Amino acid sequence: MSNVLYVDGPPAGAARDRPDDRPTDGEALDAYSNVITTVARDLAPSVANLRVFRRVRGGRRGAGGGSAFVLAPDGYLITSAHVVEGASPDGVASFVDGREMRFEVVGADALSDLAVLRAEGRDLVPAALGDAAALRVGQLVVAIGNPYGFAGSVTAGVVSALGRSLPVRSGSQQRVVDNVIQTDAALNPGNSGGALVDGRCRVVGVNTAVAGVGLGLAVPIDATTRRIISALMADGRVRRAYLGIAGGARPLPPRVVARLGRDRAIEVVEIVPGSPAAAAGLQPEDLLVEAGGVALRGVEDLHRLMTEAMIGRALELAVVRGGEERRLTITPRELGAT
Repeated sequence: MSNVLYVDGPPAGAARDRPDDRPTDGEALDAYSNVITTVARDLAPSVANLRVFRRVRGGRRGAGGGSAFVLAPDGYLITSAHVVEGASPDGVASFVDGREMRFEVVGADALSDLAVLRAEGRDLVPAALGDAAALRVGQLVVAIGNPYGFAGSVTAGVVSALGRSLPVRSGSQQRVVDNVIQTDAALNPGNSGGALVDGRCRVVGVNTAVAGVGLGLAVPIDATTRRIISALMADGRVRRAYLGIAGGARPLPPRVVARLGRDRAIEVVEIVPGSPAAAAGLQPEDLLVEAGGVALRGVEDLHRLMTEAMIGRALELAVVRGGEERRLTITPRELGAT
């Protein structure tokens, strides 16, 4: 028989919870709690609760809500474009110190779900921006926002996945936001536009969607979104190139795979009349395999190319039509331009 050592507990009747035996709050805080409490303390002054006014039937003004965070002390805020979609030019931002101030929409970009606001305050506390490219799956993140109007609410979780895609739409145009962050930090209506923060109190994402219980999505703060934010601040809009096609990813035929050394392309499903694609001679069922020397495996590859720099610039396309490769030249136009 193996020997078993029993460790006796306190004698019967002995006090088990004397105040002198209890740890202090400081001792009870572990590293995890320390990170969350520090982020909550330092970032809460930079997060705003938004009341957004919209015109409703009968000419009255209805109110919606969301969150935002301070980008610069002179009043610039970042939020989600869908939070201010269809809004009047102004609204009210409130902060945890009790201040309320009116704001106006400087610019919104539905195709990245980002918007920049300008509040009346000139002594706001800006949040530090991080880089979502440095995130790792499993990393601790903290979400701060105003779910259901409860200002300054803090939830914590981990980065559940990286590189997710978020379909967004503006009128008839649809794009995909790349590299979206998936987190299990609890998000609820009203969190949209709030900050997703890493353990060093740097904003790495803009909370944008609740995809299910324990599944939230955030638009990353990275080089692409920084350019979008700068464009919104400077011009109130984001300029993008436009081809005028609708399509989707499709496997290439085996003999084309052997010849080109790649297995997927974009199949053209529809051509918009009068578009650059129509002028270039593209046809439905064409397979786009390359644009400007960049391999095209899915629609997101083409979207990444359609930046302001491509507007009015001739672009060579490699197209497979009827099993044969062709070369076409297309000149993208500005999205939204007539």
